[in-house]
Amino acid sequence: MKKLLSLVTVIMLVSTAQSQLADSLKAYLIKDWERAKLYTKEYLDAMPKDKYDFRAQDSVRTFAQQMLHLAQATVGLSANATGKQRWTGQLEARQTAQSADSVVYYVMASYDFAIEGIKSMNTSQFLERAGTGRFQETKLGWLLKAFEHQTHHRGQATIYIRLLGIKPPNEKLF
Repeated sequence: MKKLLSLVTVIMLVSTAQSQLADSLKAYLIKDWERAKLYTKEYLDAMPKDKYDFRAQDSVRTFAQQMLHLAQATVGLSANATGKQRWTGQLEARQTAQSADSVVYYVMASYDFAIEGIKSMNTSQFLERAGTGRFQETKLGWLLKAFEHQTHHRGQATIYIRLLGIKPPNEKLF
């Protein structure tokens, strides 16, 4: 009986520790996405509104297209994790958003989509697999890929801003 009680106690402790770790991870993800949203907003604000059509080179996206690509992928990749329905008209928005204000709107809304999706997730879902075709990953993996992608494209935007002689926002690690 004593061994059974000890085993049950260990199982309960491990289960509690796993739950606390998952909850901490969820809180960390939300905090990081909120920080990334603010950081990206600084990039959007640093670029003059009349320069959103600027290209670093003829063969690459404009600043606006770069930011809208970031937004589209944030929605798509995080939807794979959260199960939230992707925006209707998401691709059309990427092609029709012309003004700086509409670009800012879609980019900020994409971060809200990801953040709200994470908030609504049950942490027990993090290790569930999701995706389509050959692109299968854990739901946590999809969130990490979405975060990596937005970081990559925000980093590319640094070049656009610097080419216009503007100092980009300072790093926001915390």
